[in-house]
Amino acid sequence: MGGYAFVGDIAVAQRTKPPFRADHVGSLLRPKRLAEARAKHAKGEVDAAALERTENDEIVKAIRKQEEIGLKLATDGEFRRSWWHFDFYRYLDGAEMYQTDQGIHFAGVDTKAESVRIIGKVGFSNHPHVAHFKFLKANCRVTPKMTIPAPSTLHFRQGRKSISKDIYPDLDAFFDDVAAAYRKAIKAFYDAGCRYLQLDDTAWSMMCDPKQRDESRGRGDDPDKLPEIYARMTNKALEGKPSDMTVTMHSCRGNFRSTFIASGGYEFVAEQLFGNTNLDGYFLEFDTDRAGGFEPLRKLKGNKQVVLGLVTSKSGRLEPKDDIKRRIDEASKIVPLEQLCLSPQCGFASTEEGNVLAEEEQWAKLRLIVELAEEVWGR
Repeated sequence: MGGYAFVGDIAVAQRTKPPFRADHVGSLLRPKRLAEARAKHAKGEVDAAALERTENDEIVKAIRKQEEIGLKLATDGEFRRSWWHFDFYRYLDGAEMYQTDQGIHFAGVDTKAESVRIIGKVGFSNHPHVAHFKFLKANCRVTPKMTIPAPSTLHFRQGRKSISKDIYPDLDAFFDDVAAAYRKAIKAFYDAGCRYLQLDDTAWSMMCDPKQRDESRGRGDDPDKLPEIYARMTNKALEGKPSDMTVTMHSCRGNFRSTFIASGGYEFVAEQLFGNTNLDGYFLEFDTDRAGGFEPLRKLKGNKQVVLGLVTSKSGRLEPKDDIKRRIDEASKIVPLEQLCLSPQCGFASTEEGNVLAEEEQWAKLRLIVELAEEVWGR
């Protein structure tokens, strides 16, 4: 790649607004002290106030580490959560967590047996994650980034069967209410000072797997119609978003204990996801062949950013820099280099159990991304 000698001819080098050239999805491995405190709280050995003090201490440490390695953003690592998504959904009006017969099945391993269902009209009010963001912002010297699950994920895996037919005999009303709840959420985070919000999603990429589409039909849905429905719902959620707020989406094929659920390139959803959603950018999984090639990115419209998830969060092995640069070069033949950024393909701990790598390996991965971004796009 010749060290990207041509980068100097590009008007934009390092970005001053999110997503950043060196970015990350959000979740971080839970430190041992935090994991122990959560276990003690679950057993009733420490109270909620003591757990919160530990969470606060460990979140501040994680923020400082992100700043130290050169990232221009910081998250709270999702340290207050057990799940990347259910801990947000459980506090939506009309939603209820419940025990299931079995967990979500990944490649060779299952999650805890929990899920969410809709038993009332969906809404957003008095949500604790707004206070969680305020703590993050108060302790950041870089841009605080908030992560919440995407609206489409509230529907896809649970499906029609998890939504009360008494409350929502017509699913169009459900999709409208979810979008309205997200509009309120976006405003609440904005009013709290959030200017960088990420919607984490598994629905879009899961639909790219024929097996997952078959399972969707089994839940009472039509996966051929869902991309258009989800695009419309996402755009309704984004209506009225302030111009100085960046909202991106992370697309994932499953991330639990370093395993996965789905395979398949983005072609099935490319037109709707990349062409018809009013998002500011996309965090896309490209660390293995399971995600397909870069060709679907030709559907990208406008000056949106594509954050290439080329560094895996599923193992501690550091990728050779030249390999990552070669992949960036390949992607730049479809999307201009100035519209590309770099990140891990997913978080390091989508659930509190975390992926199978050490904390120091996690930080080395993020440090590698910072170094690569400087070498590709300049300081």
